[in-house]
Amino acid sequence: MNRRTRLYRFPGGLFELQSTGDETEDYAGFYLESLGFGEVESSPEDELPRGADMRYKPTALGYVRTDVSGIGQLWDESQIRKLATRLGYDFSGMVVYDPISGRPPLARLKAQATRLDAEAVIVPSPAHFEGGQVPTSLVQQVDVITVGPEETYARRAIPPARDLPPMRADWA
Repeated sequence: MNRRTRLYRFPGGLFELQSTGDETEDYAGFYLESLGFGEVESSPEDELPRGADMRYKPTALGYVRTDVSGIGQLWDESQIRKLATRLGYDFSGMVVYDPISGRPPLARLKAQATRLDAEAVIVPSPAHFEGGQVPTSLVQQVDVITVGPEETYARRAIPPARDLPPMRADWA
C-alpha cells in the first residue's frame, strides 16, 4: 500500500491530506487539523509536521448595560474587543443588558458564560453592575476584567506565601 501525504497551508493553520494511493481522485475522505502558525518542517517518519504548534485560546464574553453606556455603547464594545484581543482571549460575543426588558441583569450573562464555557467576562467598568460592584456570584464562575480601570477579579486567587517556616509538632 502506497501512502501519500499532501500538506496545504492556509491562514487558519495547516491542511493535511493523507491517502493510501488506491482511492480515486474524487475521494471525499480527509483529515483536518489546525496546527497554528508555527514553522512547518516534516520528515518522512513524522506523522505530524515538526515546529507546528496548536494553541488554545480561552473564551471571553463582553458585557455592557445600555443605560450605563448610553450613546457610547459602540465605543465601550470596541474597547472590550480590543482588550480581549490584547489579553489573548477568543472573543465570542457581547451580552447587552437593557433594564427596560425587566429580566434579571446577570441571568443571561451567567447562562451564556456557562453555555460557552467562558473563562472571562470583560466589562467597561464596575458601574455596569448593580451598585457599581462586581458581583461575587459572577466572580465565582468566571474571571471579571474591567477596561477602565484595567483590573481583574480572579476566581482563583493564589494563597499568600507564609513568612514563617512550617511548624513541627513535637509530641515528645
